[in-house]
Amino acid sequence: MSRLKDPAAIRRIAKKSLFEGLGQICEGAIIVDREARIVWLSDKYAARLKLANASQAIGRVVEDVIPNSLMREVVRTGEPMLLDIMQFGEESFVVMRVPLKDERGRVVGAAGFMLFDEVRYLEPLVSKFQRLETQLADARKSLAEERRTRYTFSSFIGASAAAMETKRQARRAAQTDTTVLLLGETGTGKEVIAQAIHAASPRAHGAFIGVNVAAIPEAMLEAEFFGTAPGYERAVSQAGRFELAHGGTLFLDEVGDMPLAVQGKLLRALQEKEVEPLGGRRVAKVDVRVIAASSVDLRRMVSTGRFRSDLYYRLCVLPIELPPLRERLDDLEILCDHILEDIARRSARPQRELTPTALAVLAAYPWPGNIRELRNVLEQATMHSDSPRLSAEEFSLILPRLPSPARAGERPTLKLADVVADAERSAIRSALAAAEGKKVLAAELLGISRATLYQKLSDLVTR
Repeated sequence: MSRLKDPAAIRRIAKKSLFEGLGQICEGAIIVDREARIVWLSDKYAARLKLANASQAIGRVVEDVIPNSLMREVVRTGEPMLLDIMQFGEESFVVMRVPLKDERGRVVGAAGFMLFDEVRYLEPLVSKFQRLETQLADARKSLAEERRTRYTFSSFIGASAAAMETKRQARRAAQTDTTVLLLGETGTGKEVIAQAIHAASPRAHGAFIGVNVAAIPEAMLEAEFFGTAPGYERAVSQAGRFELAHGGTLFLDEVGDMPLAVQGKLLRALQEKEVEPLGGRRVAKVDVRVIAASSVDLRRMVSTGRFRSDLYYRLCVLPIELPPLRERLDDLEILCDHILEDIARRSARPQRELTPTALAVLAAYPWPGNIRELRNVLEQATMHSDSPRLSAEEFSLILPRLPSPARAGERPTLKLADVVADAERSAIRSALAAAEGKKVLAAELLGISRATLYQKLSDLVTR
């Protein structure tokens, strides 16, 4: 067998060539034994150290020759120092230190190389490193901003009895660390309340990670929750939402859309407070507060076998029911003002106002999409009209037609005048009820004069 085909011989040649090559291209080289005594020193290094010859250093403790040397630390730890700046008198050298090991892996010494005799040679590398550090800091800041809550309790607009009760229960939930289940129709503000609970809780310094279960394909849901190990389906390691939310809050929106198979693994994660990435054997402990939300009746899903009862009871420790908009119409005007102000700020256009009849039309609509639908309707109205005051007629064209009773064989009709009249009648009744029959106060609540109220009452009676 040729000598060059012997792996051990090739390794010896490579090591010798590498060491000799480094010794030639660098400004100096040194080798110490396991007691950090110098066993070899290059002539270049000896000249740099102002020694008459290299033999003067042989056998001496390295610190006696190079006071700031860290070669002993490399021997002690067995870890290399690939790039460092060493001070020697008034000069600074860029050095590299590596441990030397025998066939059994035992550290028998260390080798050091003076790469540059001037730090300025490192300026391009240092500059690039500083740019990377800046980019990393910016990325971390951006990621932290994304994981920070945007909403607090003041973001849940409303002063009605129903809204105040919701905020009272949510504030109480913020003081505990238990699991919360938010129930309510779509668009009622469940994510706003979830973020507000997190922002007011002791976990506010941690991340708020939201997951819309309904928006993630079933095949990807488990990986999203628990992450993936390196090599799983040719993918790199990826942290799951549980690990990302460690120390903070995990918000599971539309949890009723979760497949039964994933429900079991979610239950285990909640009980054991640990997750196992897909394709891996590593179990990670997680400290996560879970807030779940659902717009469907989970109890009915439990009774039909579509939702695990044990998971339901684990999630429903502290349930909070969010009222639909039609049950908190006292908040309608302030909600409209808030939304119109936000629309004006985003569009850089003057803020619009609502006429009393427009507000009456909005109050008569049942709002199946709740506040989300209200925002959509107001955005459409501002886009379709240049008027500073939005009228009932504009909303009557935007709102879906409300079905009205019709005789057999007849097509249902919906006249604008009838819609406005019904809306005004509903608004006036609500105002009179709130004012306990006092017409002066009712007129103030409606934002109209007492004479106008009397006229409208007369008109509505004669219709």
